[in-house]
Amino acid sequence: MRRYGLFKSSGCIACHNGPNVGGASFQKMGLIEAYKTTSTAEGRFAVAKQDIDRFYFKVPTLRNVELTYPYFHDGAADTLGQAVDTMGRLQLGRKFSEAEIADVVAFLKTLTGEQPRVVLPILPPSSDATKRPQPFD
Repeated sequence: MRRYGLFKSSGCIACHNGPNVGGASFQKMGLIEAYKTTSTAEGRFAVAKQDIDRFYFKVPTLRNVELTYPYFHDGAADTLGQAVDTMGRLQLGRKFSEAEIADVVAFLKTLTGEQPRVVLPILPPSSDATKRPQPFD
């Protein structure tokens, strides 16, 4: 509980919350301190073309996060420790100690589990005579 408590009290749950511990919102990368990258990706701005959306990226779920490296939209963090350190500074304005980074990483690893099996329905075949869906008419 100590490790989860640190994750929670540090403010990580402001973005990483809900059943999937994130994945349901867009947030600005570099909220407290600018994110320095050579990537040209500008987040939601690329689609919305609204300046307010510049550098807003989808917050990823933290389920199975230890299996999904490298981290961030540009793959800049090779390890969970690097990701925790960077997010602490850029998003929370906090410099985690090495022990705190290790505790948060240990908590994140508890989120690793089996992927749920998702069975998709078998739909009837389409043809040239199939009516197009409403959004495309």
